[in-house]
Amino acid sequence: MESAITMTKTKWSIDPAHSEIGFRVKHLVFSNVRGSFKEFEASVYTAGDDFVTADTDVRINSTSIDTGIEQRNQHLRSADFFDAEKYPEIIFTANSLIAVNTEGHFVIDGELTMRGIKNQIKLDVEFGGLIKDPWGAQKALFSIDGKINRKDWGLNYNTVLEAGGVLISEVVWIHCEVQLIKQV
Repeated sequence: MESAITMTKTKWSIDPAHSEIGFRVKHLVFSNVRGSFKEFEASVYTAGDDFVTADTDVRINSTSIDTGIEQRNQHLRSADFFDAEKYPEIIFTANSLIAVNTEGHFVIDGELTMRGIKNQIKLDVEFGGLIKDPWGAQKALFSIDGKINRKDWGLNYNTVLEAGGVLISEVVWIHCEVQLIKQV
């Protein structure tokens, strides 16, 4: 009889009250417009507490976009941008998490799906460590940054400015602050 050692998978879920999935994009060539998504969930499974082994799936409700201006939010939900009625979810599935150095910096490689279009992206990850909150929950802390070209997902809407340049940059900077809660 052969014995096998199996590592128990640890389940982590995102703490939506202490996490943010945000972005910024240049508007009128120079200024930044910022926004975030208010509804999202993630399922993360690790071998023990080792996040390099993580199976990660993030789902974002595209209708939950919030830039602070409801008229702009409605335009972003329209077919000009996210086409949220037809594509209600933005999905990120991680393929790998690779250590860049020993100070908690990683690169996460994965597939981002928006508007039914799937593309590979890389994001920089800073691991803030494991910590127990005042209520006894074990948390893992992450800060995630990167940039994408929105046209790679069919978000092509734009207007050429009279003085030159375009209304909205093609580049979108992503910034996320994430707290994962260990499920027991």
